[in-house]
Formats: sequence, structure tokens, C-alpha cells
Amino acid sequence: MDCKRVSVDELDALLPQTQCARCGYAACRPYAEALAAGAAEINRCPPGGKPTIMDLARSLGRNELPLDPTCGANWSFRIAIIDEAWCIGCTLCIQACPVDAIVGSGKFMHSVIAAQCTGCELCIAPCPTDCITMLSAAEHPQHFDLADTWGQGAAERARSHYMNRLRRLERNVRDKTATKARGALRHLERDAKRDAIADAVRRVRARRTGL
Repeated sequence: MDCKRVSVDELDALLPQTQCARCGYAACRPYAEALAAGAAEINRCPPGGKPTIMDLARSLGRNELPLDPTCGANWSFRIAIIDEAWCIGCTLCIQACPVDAIVGSGKFMHSVIAAQCTGCELCIAPCPTDCITMLSAAEHPQHFDLADTWGQGAAERARSHYMNRLRRLERNVRDKTATKARGALRHLERDAKRDAIADAVRRVRARRTGL
């Protein structure tokens, strides 16, 4: 096959948007960027499995490949569940979730928004109490708001949640930078005011002593 040039947006649209990083990239879009640049193989997406490999092969004009086993095995759609009795409210899972599917605050119990979870498993490793497990719809249907499939609608919602999270994090960084800048400016202003007062006191004392 002759390889084709395809836009990042087109390739990103073919990926399942679980944002699981199993492909070796931070999320689906960075993987799409690598594919567009010819820097990545088409067989590195376990959630997408063979259908995604076929779509990427057709789009890029490449030969189909078996799923790369170093990226993990293909899996059916699952979601994370937190055993609330063991949750200590450390917020590490919240920080790890790429789509803001976990809610809670420091030292308070956390919960997973089932309809928003992509099953990426990124919340499991940082949990210090091992209170997070992955459940399938067949095992625990009461926890599921989505069908036991991962369709285009779910992928688009996941992409939207992921992009919103990126924007929020970028905004937080800007706010923190601005706060530090304002603090530094206030510090400089205080120093300047203190120096001006000290200089005025010296001048007054000099006039009084005739020095």
C-alpha cells in the first residue's frame, strides 16, 4: 500500500478516546499526531483492537497488523468502581483520571461517574488502599449508564471531557502563575516603599544633625 497523508483530526476521530495511554502516548490525540507524522505504528490501541487497526490502515494506506502485545490485550468495556469503605480521600485517583470521571475532595470519599468513565485503568496504580476495581456491565449492570459497548457517541463525549480537563489544567497553571506574579509584584512594591521610607528617614536625620 502507498502511505497517505492524513490530518491529525481525521486520525483522532478513528481512535476510541479512552485516553488510556496504552499506546505509549499520553492520550489518543498525541498518538494521532504520531500516526500523522509516520512516527507510530497503527497497531498500538488495545481498546480499539482490530476494528481501529483496520480503520487506521485504510485511512493511512498501510498494511494491517496484529495488535502489538506490548501495549496490552484488547478488552471489553469496563468502568472503575471505588470501594467507598476503603477510600481515604487522597485525591490521587482524581488527579490520574484523564476525563474527570471521579468526584470528591481531600479527606472525603470519592466516587466514579459511571457514564463518564472510559475504563482506562489509570486510577488504579496510584490508589494507596487498592480500593478501585474494574467491573464489566455483565458483572454489575446496576453501575452502568452506558451499554456494554464503546461507540462513537461515547468516544466523542470522552474526547470532550478530556479536552475540558486539559483546558482546566492549563487555566489553573495560568492562574497560579498570575498569582505568583502578583505576589512578587506586591513584594517588590513593599520593598520599594520600605526603601523609600528608609531613605527619607536618613535625609531627615542628616538635615537635623547637619551631616
